[in-house]
Amino acid sequence: MKFSPAFLDEIRARLPVSEVVARRVKLRKQGREWAGLSPFNAEKTPSFFVNDQKGFFHDFSSGKHGDIFSFVIETEGLTFPDAVERLATMAGVPMPQQSGAEAEQEKKRSSLIDVLAMAARLFEGNLQQPIGAKARGYLSDRGLGPAAQQRFSLGFSSPERFALRDALAAEGVGAEQMIEAGLLVHGEGIAVPYDRFRDRVMFPIHDRAGRVIAFGGRAMEPGAKAKYLNSPETPLFHKGALLFNHHRARKAAHERGEIIVVEGYIDTITMSEAGFANVVAPLGTALTPDQCALIWAMAPEPILCFDGDNAGRKAAFRAIETALPLIGAGKSLRFALLPEGQDPDDLIRAGGAPAMNEVLKTARSFADMLFQRESDGQEFHTPESRAALERRLTDAVSLIGDEILRRHYQAHLRRRLTAFFGEERSVRPRPESGQRFLRSDRRGRPFASHGPRVGLAEAPLPAQSRLGRKAREPAREVMILAIALGHPSLLEAHWEELAALDFAGKKLASFRDALIAAPAEAMQSPEALAEALSAAGQAEERARILALAARMPNWWCLRADAAPSDAEHVLRQTLALHRRAGALNRELKLAERSLAAEPNDQNFARLLDIKADLADLAHAEAAIDGFGEHSGRPAPSL
Repeated sequence: MKFSPAFLDEIRARLPVSEVVARRVKLRKQGREWAGLSPFNAEKTPSFFVNDQKGFFHDFSSGKHGDIFSFVIETEGLTFPDAVERLATMAGVPMPQQSGAEAEQEKKRSSLIDVLAMAARLFEGNLQQPIGAKARGYLSDRGLGPAAQQRFSLGFSSPERFALRDALAAEGVGAEQMIEAGLLVHGEGIAVPYDRFRDRVMFPIHDRAGRVIAFGGRAMEPGAKAKYLNSPETPLFHKGALLFNHHRARKAAHERGEIIVVEGYIDTITMSEAGFANVVAPLGTALTPDQCALIWAMAPEPILCFDGDNAGRKAAFRAIETALPLIGAGKSLRFALLPEGQDPDDLIRAGGAPAMNEVLKTARSFADMLFQRESDGQEFHTPESRAALERRLTDAVSLIGDEILRRHYQAHLRRRLTAFFGEERSVRPRPESGQRFLRSDRRGRPFASHGPRVGLAEAPLPAQSRLGRKAREPAREVMILAIALGHPSLLEAHWEELAALDFAGKKLASFRDALIAAPAEAMQSPEALAEALSAAGQAEERARILALAARMPNWWCLRADAAPSDAEHVLRQTLALHRRAGALNRELKLAERSLAAEPNDQNFARLLDIKADLADLAHAEAAIDGFGEHSGRPAPSL
């Protein structure tokens, strides 16, 4: 249903933003505005503000901004029509009346939904009867026991040609309704319509409100023409505009800020049962623009998790083709490619949720997969082949609709091509084992490599800078802890983020654990925190950390007497660097393994690109280390 601007304005006029927000966020008056803790991110210091006069909310921690409709959509995962209906009820504004034709269409849709709900119940009943024994065995073999079968309303369609038709007819459902719902096969040359789904495990497909609107069926007979069969297009079901498990995954995706897309029904259910509630799947087709819009509504950078085979890579490449005109700032895709020959179901059954988490952590960027798509399986020993690659990449990037993002992609790919081709590589023969030769990184700096590893850099860049040769303590970690010691309020505000950090220094990690375990009253002052740490046996380590921090160029803004705003600025920058460095070093290890296993130009270029990014990070860190050396000179934004 379309809503007129006047109708929406009437709801806004009757419902102050603070009234809607206060149902989920504890607000306190602050001048003309209301303030509270963000409903989108865990925090200790309020960064969420509501202005009733202007009719909007703004969350500084997440960057989210909008009116009452946006707030309900963001916090409850509702569609716009559902949010409008919810808020209209709160405001006491009657929903607009439908026209006669609209009312008739809605009545027809409701009738079909009732028919499909009846069919779903019949399929569920079949699965638990003797007739469904083989299907239950199949599901059990795939790790989906009775609890999962019930949670996902799985069913079984009888092998009989007219079993569903006769059962629904006994409930008063006409053949025309069954045909329109996609349950019967009919047409020219078919005298009597018959059941579309026979001898199949049945997966009900729901709309965003959780109503059954179609089915997917997996054949039990090995020789079946179609292993998987979906409902045809109906007034309710348009497979390119829907996602399997969307109604269940939506809330989890909003809470986690992440959505995972897999290829099949079984993969979706297996991952959900393993703790990944934020997972969906397309309905037997390549990802469509409508489905991209659905997943971007749940998270800005969904992870597409494809099978580890040639078909999985092709699916990833097709997704790139679909998404290229649509991506923009805060709207992209990542790609998690599974080990060769495995799908998510295989991986989880073999290694459980930890194995899947490892794959998701190494998800590759859109730019990385675009480069792989254009260079996969090819040689570039001639100027013509190089020019062809550059042309393909240029043409692909030209499809990006967002002008600013397109410029960044053009610059990124120029650097990537420089690293990929290297300096005068095409005229040099491939070296024999043990032979040394020179390569250039993407900035034209030469380095040596050995034999068949095809240019693997001899030593990775360090994860972070060190405080002198003797101390060997990670500088970022010392800096983070020193700020927390001098400014316990920042420790409290960033508690969850600090608790989740990976620390390289074992003693520092142990001290971090003692810090976050300190009682709430210890956060009142640096002195109170020092007493609590002393009681926990950490006084000596505290003194050591402060002594190390005192040797840093920006020590003045780490001390307890520094302005809290300066300390928080450096803390935020340092935390961002630490997270980025961790991600890059994980990518580096993966790239090194890939190059060792497959010494080709593509893997070599990827390794160089990651190393260059680590070098950029080191430069950024050096800039932050200089923060405060000159009065009034701020740290750079990252």
